[in-house]
Amino acid sequence: MKRRTEIPTALRGRAFSHQEGLAEGVTRARMRGDDLATPYYGIRSPPLDPTDPLAHVRAYLPHLSSEQFFSHSSAALIHGLPLPPRLARDPRVHVSTHIAGLRHGGRGVVGHHVQRDRVRVVVVSGVPVTAPVDTWCQLSTLLALDTLIEVGDALVRRKRPLATMAELRTGVLRYTGQRGAKRLREAFESVRPRTDSAKETATRLMIVRAGLPEPEVNGEIFDRRGRKIATGDLVFRGYRVLVEYDGEQHRADEDQYHWDVDRLDAIMEAGWRVIRVNKSHLRMSPSPALRKITTALEAAGWRP
Repeated sequence: MKRRTEIPTALRGRAFSHQEGLAEGVTRARMRGDDLATPYYGIRSPPLDPTDPLAHVRAYLPHLSSEQFFSHSSAALIHGLPLPPRLARDPRVHVSTHIAGLRHGGRGVVGHHVQRDRVRVVVVSGVPVTAPVDTWCQLSTLLALDTLIEVGDALVRRKRPLATMAELRTGVLRYTGQRGAKRLREAFESVRPRTDSAKETATRLMIVRAGLPEPEVNGEIFDRRGRKIATGDLVFRGYRVLVEYDGEQHRADEDQYHWDVDRLDAIMEAGWRVIRVNKSHLRMSPSPALRKITTALEAAGWRP
């Protein structure tokens, strides 16, 4: 059996254009080999990993000109922002340009022409992409309101935030008159800084929309001597009620599980009522968690 020619080191493990292949000595016949995929016209690459949301973005890089950049949901993936599965798994890439004549669409590509004074471009790991706030503004045409709020929360999150509330406000104003601007303004009103996860945001929205007081996000909790004992997900400080969202990592990681037990014990010893919420509670309507939260708040003196 004839041995297959190796792909040159300079091209191995990444997408490359036909021109690059020819320049590196790869024949057209070799580029048609069944060990290479054709994710886009004129591009060859190793088979794309279906579990890697950035695989298609990387595969399109050889096509990207100096006047083009990734935007919309493709930019959100690059920035590490949370997206619903339908967008995170969408193989299409979104590519924008400030120059109308260079707008490029085609199989697997959604092309956009954007105004230079409305959309800023940054570079992330060598890849040109719309700035985080501008990406959020663009997502107003693709996301439902609650998901748009979750992405906004992710931008001003507690750890390694990508933006400030002032920058979000400026972005909303800059987006005035664009498609999706009304939804964007509505989402901004519900964005809160210092969140840790999209599920935490969903829990907060569920609570507020039920007519309950708005909790403090990731508030610090102290014992009776004034020593900090924890940072709570959603804190009703005046009522000493804490709502904690239990994600998958809380059960899958044994060390995390034991740490959570000790932490919650310390909080309860300090006189707090702790209510734990998981993803099943968010799917139910009305959620049984709301009844527990309402009962705890009323016991502490809250009245509707």
